[in-house]
Amino acid sequence: MAEKIRVLIPEEEVDRRIKELGEKISEDYAGKQIHLICILKGGVFFMCELAKRITVPVSMDFMCVGSYGDGTKSSGVVRIAKDLDESIENKEVLIVEDIVDSGNTLYYLMDVLKKRNPAGMRLCTLLDKPDRRVKDVKADYLGFEIPDEFVVGYGLDYAQKYRNLPFIGVVEGLEEQEGV
Repeated sequence: MAEKIRVLIPEEEVDRRIKELGEKISEDYAGKQIHLICILKGGVFFMCELAKRITVPVSMDFMCVGSYGDGTKSSGVVRIAKDLDESIENKEVLIVEDIVDSGNTLYYLMDVLKKRNPAGMRLCTLLDKPDRRVKDVKADYLGFEIPDEFVVGYGLDYAQKYRNLPFIGVVEGLEEQEGV
């Protein structure tokens, strides 16, 4: 059954905000190189668009970390499915994430990465759901604060669907389908 998707943040608004984030990051890192760490799978759409708008030199790496299966609720168990390919020691690291929800995954991940001795580490997220926060995780760069609704698009998925939507949408009727 195909779910109905309601537009929460239109494509034009997402594009405008990513441009603003790129400008601010470029200003803050003037004269430096940034090592972007994309959290897969959802963060890849956001990171590609963000990187194009950053004017200082960037390098990239990817991690696959998560606590979700195919459902809409965090399992609470964080696991690293794909680690970094290169060292981050003495690098200015910017973690790029699609959404900060409970904070469990990023809290765990940031603790792991701090032990690898980066020169500095910040967090950039497209979306933040503060109403769901369990762990104290704050983004240094934030696209949008959103209400506690299950969102898709721009890399975010529901059971691996809808990542390719160019806007942020809400999946309608999930509460009835899953008893959420």
